[in-house]
Amino acid sequence: MSTLLIKNAYLVTMDDHQREMPEGGLFIRDGFIEQVGQVSDLPRTADEVLDLRGHVVLPGLVNTHHHFYQTLTRVVPPAQDANLFNWLKTLYPIWARMNGADIFTSTQTALAELALSGCTTASDHLYLFPNGSKLDDEIAAAKIVGLRLQASRGSMSLGESKGGLPPDSVVEGEDSILKDSQRLIQRYHDSKPGAFVQIVLAPCSPFSVTSDLMKQSAKLAREYGVHLHTHLAETEDEEQFCMKMFGHRPVGYMQEVDWVGEDVWFAHAVWVNDEEIKVFAKHHCGVAHCPTSNMRLASGIAPIKEYRKAGVNVGLGVDGSASNDGSHLLAEVRQAMLLSRVKEGITGFSLTSNPSPNFGRGEGVRELMTARDALYLGTRGGAAVIGRKDIGSLEIGKCADFYAINLNHLDYAGAQHDPVSAVVFCQPRKVDYTVVGGKFVVKEGQLVTVDERKLVEQHNKASKRLLIG
Repeated sequence: MSTLLIKNAYLVTMDDHQREMPEGGLFIRDGFIEQVGQVSDLPRTADEVLDLRGHVVLPGLVNTHHHFYQTLTRVVPPAQDANLFNWLKTLYPIWARMNGADIFTSTQTALAELALSGCTTASDHLYLFPNGSKLDDEIAAAKIVGLRLQASRGSMSLGESKGGLPPDSVVEGEDSILKDSQRLIQRYHDSKPGAFVQIVLAPCSPFSVTSDLMKQSAKLAREYGVHLHTHLAETEDEEQFCMKMFGHRPVGYMQEVDWVGEDVWFAHAVWVNDEEIKVFAKHHCGVAHCPTSNMRLASGIAPIKEYRKAGVNVGLGVDGSASNDGSHLLAEVRQAMLLSRVKEGITGFSLTSNPSPNFGRGEGVRELMTARDALYLGTRGGAAVIGRKDIGSLEIGKCADFYAINLNHLDYAGAQHDPVSAVVFCQPRKVDYTVVGGKFVVKEGQLVTVDERKLVEQHNKASKRLLIG
């Protein structure tokens, strides 16, 4: 048994009461939170004691959508100024050169970046497996870094020869996809509280898999009680594709293939109408909002205000590092807040410093997204989207997942009167501490589970090989 005491921090619980404690702390035993409160109410000793005076401590951020392997293909010139479909066609041939070692290295790079931005749980969508690579390569890499992983067994089965977007060289047979999906669930999926690996079934998108694979994947996932994930309604091109190929708009198509329910979440969901938002709300589908990626690819702005009003669970995702070019989840929190303000316009200020106690339940939503609202999306919202009740807030019985930022850095000078808003409004920087399950992944601003210098060297070598061809 091991214990950890955090004391003297500005503690932000993100619980139902939205408690903030200027002299707060946590007492942690064996990876779970045993006590939360003012320092005077906590034990005085533990196996390790960390005084975080001058720091703000928040629940670990939850990344609901990513493609780790894309860290290998950032800023590829022909794809810098392309929309989604042309961007994909440019990158598919490069990705086809990857191998298992590349998946391993890119996973560690992406997770290291995420950890340095306050992320403690990440969902990754790996949907192509060239040259013998497997989802196992990603899972092995994540174990070393120490973040929680929602490992999505993605897939593409609809190649160009059958009317799909990806070249036939990167698609798989559907029988092998389903067989491998079952193998991964049986080998790795952990449904217990505090799980470090959970498997998700994630056919890539309507334009890269068949209707039969969508249906069979849903059937298999529900047989084993795992979640489902896919890209949906990301661009207008996709809407036109679905109408031509399936006779439905993207959301209607999901209903046809039995892909609605509380075990389903969609990445992007930009191009939806009011009736389709009601479908999401009725069936408790979740949405992974990826503001930077949607801006980078000129895909549009997701209707987050409407989702929140309808009671749809919304989390945040950095998306692939070839359509974001970074994996900084706290920066995504900031981006979500700012983009929301661009879309809605400033229609009225509220002087209330805390969100409504009903925030996240479709009630009391203000026009102007606040810093605390955005942090809710990155914590509680993300946990709800991926179906995890053991993370997202600092409460007794939940996982000891949190990050800490020292407000004495230059970046926050003049903003210490509101520590919570400071970490969102001010330009995001690397965090000072990231703790997952009571164990340090980042300590005093440095990664402690991987050698950053060696990782960058190895990653750049792999990237160069892929781009040269």
